[in-house]
Amino acid sequence: MKYPEMKDEKLRGYLEFLLRQYRLTDAYWFLAVEDTFGTDAAVKLNEDIWTRMGQVAAREIKERFTLEKEGVARVLEALSYFPWAIITGFQLEETPEGARITVPYCPPQAARLRMGRGEFSCKAMHLGEFTNFAREIDERVEVRCIMAPPDPHPEDLWCEWELRLKE
Repeated sequence: MKYPEMKDEKLRGYLEFLLRQYRLTDAYWFLAVEDTFGTDAAVKLNEDIWTRMGQVAAREIKERFTLEKEGVARVLEALSYFPWAIITGFQLEETPEGARITVPYCPPQAARLRMGRGEFSCKAMHLGEFTNFAREIDERVEVRCIMAPPDPHPEDLWCEWELRLKE
């Protein structure tokens, strides 16, 4: 059965397959760069790519999907379409100050630990990614990192981010 002919359940399975392939491609790319050029080079390239991808993804989400809300709520709405939000299971929560993004389980970091590679520093990468994503959706929204590797974190929470309107 070809993609255009797929119906609900098959299409959902295919979407899950595509998201897994997307995640694995990113993971193997990072590992190959790390093994060839070192962790610092892999982290730097990852920062550059994901900083750009935050803006690219947000721009395409705006073009493809109707976003109903404004401000921080609009960024949360857009994030619900972002592939990494689905892959990683971001928890998106509105707060009185704006919103929080929390990541209780991080597949790439968990895989690194299983492989004995240790955590890698992803804080700057995600700060660039989330900042450019938010700016593209609503330029009034700013992003602040509460914690992300290399910061210490509890076992059940990898990173936490805050979104709020600029004052």
